[in-house]
Amino acid sequence: MRGLQLPLTQTQKVRLQRALEKLEALLSKANSNASVTVADTIPVNYDDAFLKGHGTTEHNGEVVATVCGVVERVNKLIYVRTLRARYKPEVGDIIVGRVIEVAPKRWRLDINYSQDAVLMLSSINMPDGIQRRRTAEDELNMRSIFEENDVLCAEVRGFQHDGLHLQARSQKYGKLQRGQLLSIPPYIVKRQKQHWHYLEEYGIDLILGCNGFVWVGEHVETKDEMLVDQDKPESQTSKTNDYSMSLESREHTYTPLETRQNICRIANAIRVLSMLGFIVTIEVVMEVVNLGVSQNMDTHEMLGSEFCVLVAEREAERRSQKRTRGN
Repeated sequence: MRGLQLPLTQTQKVRLQRALEKLEALLSKANSNASVTVADTIPVNYDDAFLKGHGTTEHNGEVVATVCGVVERVNKLIYVRTLRARYKPEVGDIIVGRVIEVAPKRWRLDINYSQDAVLMLSSINMPDGIQRRRTAEDELNMRSIFEENDVLCAEVRGFQHDGLHLQARSQKYGKLQRGQLLSIPPYIVKRQKQHWHYLEEYGIDLILGCNGFVWVGEHVETKDEMLVDQDKPESQTSKTNDYSMSLESREHTYTPLETRQNICRIANAIRVLSMLGFIVTIEVVMEVVNLGVSQNMDTHEMLGSEFCVLVAEREAERRSQKRTRGN
């Protein structure tokens, strides 16, 4: 929020500053014991054994913080989790990435990390839906599955000798089409059990990638290829041709104007939250969208100064009420 650049009037500046000061006061009360800055002393029990982790050091017999963040304790390990940092992958993370290279038996993806991620040909579901060994013909047809600049959804599989590996073996993973890809700071995306969201009211799919890439697109029904009736034998070639034809037909399908407007409205709501530095969750996103609808604002007006101030004021009010109910 410190780097917020908006053409504000004097009244809007006062309102925004008041809302941000209220949010900071609520945050300091909630994390008074957990938040630390550089050189702050971290309280520990010296009678028990403990391990100093990332963001900590020992100075004059005390454990002090070397970064700004929140103190985390895992068994005997004490470390400081930085509030603003680059994305650090964890196994099981749901990410959104863009293909930057098609290499032998693998795709390389940009996932907003310090190094490219690898998606192996053996780590995806084949178009024909049959679980089988990958052949030389499959390797030659890799561009018919994913090519450069395609946007994908995948899951972090783990680190191996040649880098970070992904997997996309479920029907919910794969190529994303007819939507917008947003890039926001990864530290404002909260890790949750569910990162796929179907907004039935708007007919939109929302994927909040842990890596800071967010996908807002037209809803696509996922069909499990393993449940296809196997009583009708078909050759592998015909299945592959049918799949490529269905892809072609989907690319030429018209996206209704109302759906495109909804995509832009939800994307602008996420942009406003990112601009203000607020945590992005499905609940907060929908509150911002509903606020824009209640104020009768057009899609482009959601990026204006007045709406940003309204969002900050509404967020301060929501957190204050939540704290009051908690007490």
